[in-house]
Amino acid sequence: AKHWSAPLATLNTLLKLISFVGCTVTRHGVEGGAGCPGSRSARSPQITQPHLTQVIDKVKFLKVGDTLTVPAGEPLELRCKGNPVQWGVPYYLEEENDDRLKTIQRIRYGTLILANTTGADTGEFTCYPMYCEDSECRKEYDKAVQVFIFFSDPRELFVPSSEYYEVIHLRTNRPTVLPCQVTSPLAQVTLHREFPPGQVSVDGTEISFDVKRGFTIHRPKEHHAGSLYCIASLGRLRQSSVKYMLIYVNYPAAPPSPVIKASSSSVHIGENLQVTCSVAGEQGVLVDFTWEYPGQEIGRPLYTQRSVAPAPGNGAQQQSQAVLLVDEVRDVDQGTYTCTAQNLEGSRSASTTVKVLPARPVAKPNKLLSAI
Repeated sequence: AKHWSAPLATLNTLLKLISFVGCTVTRHGVEGGAGCPGSRSARSPQITQPHLTQVIDKVKFLKVGDTLTVPAGEPLELRCKGNPVQWGVPYYLEEENDDRLKTIQRIRYGTLILANTTGADTGEFTCYPMYCEDSECRKEYDKAVQVFIFFSDPRELFVPSSEYYEVIHLRTNRPTVLPCQVTSPLAQVTLHREFPPGQVSVDGTEISFDVKRGFTIHRPKEHHAGSLYCIASLGRLRQSSVKYMLIYVNYPAAPPSPVIKASSSSVHIGENLQVTCSVAGEQGVLVDFTWEYPGQEIGRPLYTQRSVAPAPGNGAQQQSQAVLLVDEVRDVDQGTYTCTAQNLEGSRSASTTVKVLPARPVAKPNKLLSAI
């Protein structure tokens, strides 16, 4: 029996033709499904939930959970299934921008490699699967997978900081975090006040501790302010963190809601006008007022009065007020008056319109009286 044979170039041509079955060749290129070679409409396959794997010595593969501990000095290698993927790393590594960190994209997975690790690398590492259409790609945040990695250092229990004092604002409207981050999840961490000296009670309700975040003050109050620090203990080693200067700031719950009112909606030339802007809000919250008014365009001077007083009928609130004074109204003072009230949460505006009328006629003197 004879065996049919063909030159290698002919076989390659046949294979290429087979790969184009179901595709259309046009002068613009190859069109058809996403599987057509060179198709301009190629898209990423359906994205599945990725998972992280730690690679040890190139031969051992361990599935990663929520946290991972790696001895400082040892290399880190993570794999994330997907093509393509993008990595998120702790802020310190993003800023460092050196050759220790390297990412590689393979056909089926992405790899992150970090060499010469230190306790400062401790933090959250994230893998984002990417959805690509044509040449544009975007992160699939809802399918991201992350792991918090501790790079345990027997000589450094706290993640190093370049600051000796860190200023933190205690905002009344949101929790405050003291980032006492440790390099080992096994470290025992306590919170302390510098003046007067003593340990701060952590009851899990008012103040709680998370080994990945630090201490959280859930409802900051004025008595929480001051100089605080953390102490970590592991075995025979005991170390203090940087000091945190907590400054209490009475933040409002929302931007102010100003109410504006003119002394009259229409005023005659030569008369005086007052426009009042009032804000009712929490005690101790500073409100700043700014004005826009018709005479501004020609440089008409601005006269204002400001006051703060307890709100009528509500001792828990205060009323902040600004009054715009317009002396001897002219034609140019007709138009819209806008008051903008601003606090630490934002600003809001309110407006009113004033109409300017001709001057009132001057009363003529009584002839009988003038004769006398």
